[in-house]
Amino acid sequence: MDENRSAEVYIDGASQGNPGPAGIGVVFVDGDGQPLRKFSHYLGETTNNVAEYLALLYALQDALRQGYATLVVKTDSELLARQIDGRYKVRDATLRLLYDLARHLIQGFSGCHVQHISRNQNVLADRLAAKAVKAHHAHVTETGMA
Repeated sequence: MDENRSAEVYIDGASQGNPGPAGIGVVFVDGDGQPLRKFSHYLGETTNNVAEYLALLYALQDALRQGYATLVVKTDSELLARQIDGRYKVRDATLRLLYDLARHLIQGFSGCHVQHISRNQNVLADRLAAKAVKAHHAHVTETGMA
C-alpha cells in the first residue's frame, strides 16, 4: 500500500420499497471530481439502510484492493455517517453486523472519514444504485423470472 495514495469515493444505496429490490452505486473520483472508477450492483430484497451499509462495504473493500491508504467516503445517508463516526448508536441487529464489518475494514486504512453530503451532491452514485435496480427489473420482466 502506498502511504500517499488517497481517494474520494461517493456511495449510495437504493431500495424501491422498504424492504424492496435494492442496489448500490460507488464512484471513485480524482482531485478534480472526475470519475476514475464506478460500479453498481443489484442486492436483492433489502432495506434502504442495509443497502447504504453494503455500498460502504463494497467501497471500502474495493479501496483496500486498489491499495489506497487514505479514504474520504461521501454519502447522503445521515444515519450511516453518524453511526460510523459514533454520534448515533447502532440499535438494529443487522445494521450492527454491517457496522462491525465496516469498522473492521476501516482499520485497514491509515485514515478514513465518512462524510454526510446532500443528495444533490451525490447524483452519480444515486443514478448507479437506481440503475442496478432497474436493470434487475428489466431482466425479470424480460425473462418472466424473479
